[in-house]
Amino acid sequence: MSASRRSGTTDELGPGEPERDGADLLAALLDGMDAALCAFDADGVVTHWNREAERILGWSAAEAVGRRGFAGWAVRTADAEEVEGRLMSAMHAPGRQVHEFALLTKDGGRVLVRTQSAAVRGADGKPAGLYCAFSEVHAQIDLERSIALSEALFEDASWGVVLVDADLRPAVVNAHAARDFGMTRTAVLGRPLGELLSQGVEELENALVHVLAEGAPPAPAELWVTVRTPEGERRRCWRSGFLRLASPLAEEPVPLGVGWLFQDVTEAKQTEQEAAQLRFRSNQLHRAGRAAAECEDPYEAATVHLDFALAGFADHALIDLVAGGAAVDGEGPVRLVRAAATPSGAPGPSVPAGRAAGIPVRYEEGHPALQCVERAGSVRAGAGASSPEAAREWALARQWSADSVHALCAVLRSRGRTLGVVTFLRGASRTQFERSDAVYAEDVAVRIASALDLAGVGARAASGPGRGQGAAAG
Repeated sequence: MSASRRSGTTDELGPGEPERDGADLLAALLDGMDAALCAFDADGVVTHWNREAERILGWSAAEAVGRRGFAGWAVRTADAEEVEGRLMSAMHAPGRQVHEFALLTKDGGRVLVRTQSAAVRGADGKPAGLYCAFSEVHAQIDLERSIALSEALFEDASWGVVLVDADLRPAVVNAHAARDFGMTRTAVLGRPLGELLSQGVEELENALVHVLAEGAPPAPAELWVTVRTPEGERRRCWRSGFLRLASPLAEEPVPLGVGWLFQDVTEAKQTEQEAAQLRFRSNQLHRAGRAAAECEDPYEAATVHLDFALAGFADHALIDLVAGGAAVDGEGPVRLVRAAATPSGAPGPSVPAGRAAGIPVRYEEGHPALQCVERAGSVRAGAGASSPEAAREWALARQWSADSVHALCAVLRSRGRTLGVVTFLRGASRTQFERSDAVYAEDVAVRIASALDLAGVGARAASGPGRGQGAAAG
């Protein structure tokens, strides 16, 4: 317990209870401090000594209060004059004075401390003594490092740092995170995460709630989010780490929020995904070639290529062949006959679709498949940002499965002739076809066209009407 010298003037001032209450309050305040504190009167006599000072040096308040200076007990005699001179100089200096020197512990050890000293002035404004707060140097350095680290994280860090409060709203944001959000630092503060992100909010909030309840996860998590910015929405991948923040002043851990550190790894993840996708598609082409080589019927080999291509690429696919043989480049419009299609209701291998009957599909002018034949190149189409009913009407009007919203048509060409079109369809759960998808579809189309050419499709254009009709019906 803190101790102080008390004068015998209590009775002269009146009832002693208020004086004792004030002294007890002062003692409680001093003992509750995290820093060691001692005080000296104008003559250099110790008047106050708190529990933290006792913890660091081992001297109790009863042993310290009343001693003059530190000489002979808290400081080596050889150092006493210098130490006391530096301490007492604070009584006549403005502001606080900071010093470092070694103090002696009760068991004879030495502790390097950092002190802050300042004068205590009486009612007349003259120095009446001084107080000295001190702590072990390594503890002070640890504190300074923590403060410096916090300031560096929120100013110069090369990754995003966000402190999220218990209501899951950003409380502090560093400059890097603000740039990733496409906003200023102050504009982000206090806003719900749903106003900052259009997609990925649920995953992020779930991670934050988990950290508040259970603590930090053992490894970083990769979150895909869509950021709302003044320039539009951006799809990003953030590798995120989370830390639960608890108050160091509470007896029980009280969560103050979550420290969220993240780094944008979108480009690396996209490169990784593209490489994995390329490996998978190359493997599929290899497997399809091996399987097709075992087919006695070249037409069956063509459907084998179609089935292997569908895995992980599209939901539905179909083959349309040019009616009457092969199309001659530069001639008028062509008609297409449905030759094969994959089931639209449930997964399964592609099946023949009335090729022998030779009835053309009712494709309207400007249909993507007809454009593909006319251009002898790939054509992409989509329902756009329309309602489910409008997307359904869009697909049915083009003679496709009702759940299709994205389409990619690749021309079937062999030996300089156009034999037909292969069409890949995706539902609403998939993204639209990209240029890399068109390249893959063209590779598949080359293999399908070669098999169809071997089966005799397009023979009419090469050897006359009679042969072509027989080949188309066979």
